Amino acid sequence: MLITKLKKRQELLNMIERKTVFVFKCFGCSEVFFPEEDIDGFIRENSAVIAGVARIDYLCNEEFTKSYLNSFDRGIKESERIVVFSCGVGVQVVAKLLENKRVLPGCDTHYLKGFQGITSQDADCEQCGSCYLNMTGGICPLTACAKGLLNGPCGGANEKGKCEVNPEIDCGWILIYNRLKDMKEEKIMAGTDVKIRDYSLITGEKTEKK
Repeated sequence: MLITKLKKRQELLNMIERKTVFVFKCFGCSEVFFPEEDIDGFIRENSAVIAGVARIDYLCNEEFTKSYLNSFDRGIKESERIVVFSCGVGVQVVAKLLENKRVLPGCDTHYLKGFQGITSQDADCEQCGSCYLNMTGGICPLTACAKGLLNGPCGGANEKGKCEVNPEIDCGWILIYNRLKDMKEEKIMAGTDVKIRDYSLITGEKTEKK
């Protein structure tokens, strides 16, 4: 079970940067709760910059989503930003299929304790409470990096870009850098937007300020 919530409106507006936007909405999975009314409200408020909206079932299914992209080809080409309202898996799938586009997450998640099952997809969502995919080229550092590092690579990857923990997989942060470089957006990695992770979103415990 996943429970998503709309990112803060100002955060979304800062990501969009007044660019032309194409929106993907995913509502096919009964195991995921989506704030559809909040999403539709945001779309209405920003209709002037939205080139199109696609409502797709099971956005996390790569082959299924790929077959639908041609239907929205014109709106996607006209857009400078792609905003995906889904769990983190849907965002990662769209980013993989639209490698030359800046793909942004429109939702955060509520963390749920306990075992949440195993996904058959290449991408996964750890429900970390604050989605970073807008800063990492649509590749999740928590699931693509064996160590779950948020602020960059550990430096242990070999000369072929393979992870030191598991030499069979690519270093997640090298994948992130290469994706951003291909989009000519690698400057994002030198920005100051990445904040210290708020672990209270996972533990549910707030640290009292002294």
